[in-house]
Amino acid sequence: MQDGVIKFTCNWTKAEPFTPEIIAELNYWRQILYAKGLIGLDKQGIGYGNISMRYQQNQFIISGSGTGQHPELTNEHYTLVTNFNVHRNTVDAVGPIIASSESMTHAILYQCDPSINAVVHIHHRELWRILMYKVPTTDKKAEYGTPEMAKEMVRLYSKTELPKSKLLVMAGHEEGVVSFGINVELAAKIIVDKMIELGIE
Repeated sequence: MQDGVIKFTCNWTKAEPFTPEIIAELNYWRQILYAKGLIGLDKQGIGYGNISMRYQQNQFIISGSGTGQHPELTNEHYTLVTNFNVHRNTVDAVGPIIASSESMTHAILYQCDPSINAVVHIHHRELWRILMYKVPTTDKKAEYGTPEMAKEMVRLYSKTELPKSKLLVMAGHEEGVVSFGINVELAAKIIVDKMIELGIE
């Protein structure tokens, strides 16, 4: 299936957005990642990349589906994921926009560790190629946004150095790289700093 296609059932309740202050840091780093081409729109017009932060307990605010086309987002472009179920392949969301197609992946990482407060998913072909199997890497058979990918997050978190590296590659999702951290800045900087270290843009 194409990138950008939601592969889970999203039980979305349309609601008022968060205030701009609540999503300010999230939006600040999203703009930086967009400017670097790590979040955006590909040549086929399909959006890629997303960013989220924990709100309370395992609920999190995430950039909405189809927002990759926008250089700058507003609070209308973020939504709250309130619950998810890997076995039923469902995500519950409340907000002005439907949740990102990668929400299941973000959700399982927040569940893996309460110290994870932000998750970043970007696309970069060269970074993806260089890091493949050099950092924790998902099974090639696991497609983005699926229960299989969610299960791969759990496997990597429990069986590899992922809790320390906070950086992984999606082998079955071309160009897909994920990082996470205790806040949005640190999660984003893991990728930005790795690119500087490797001398790539």
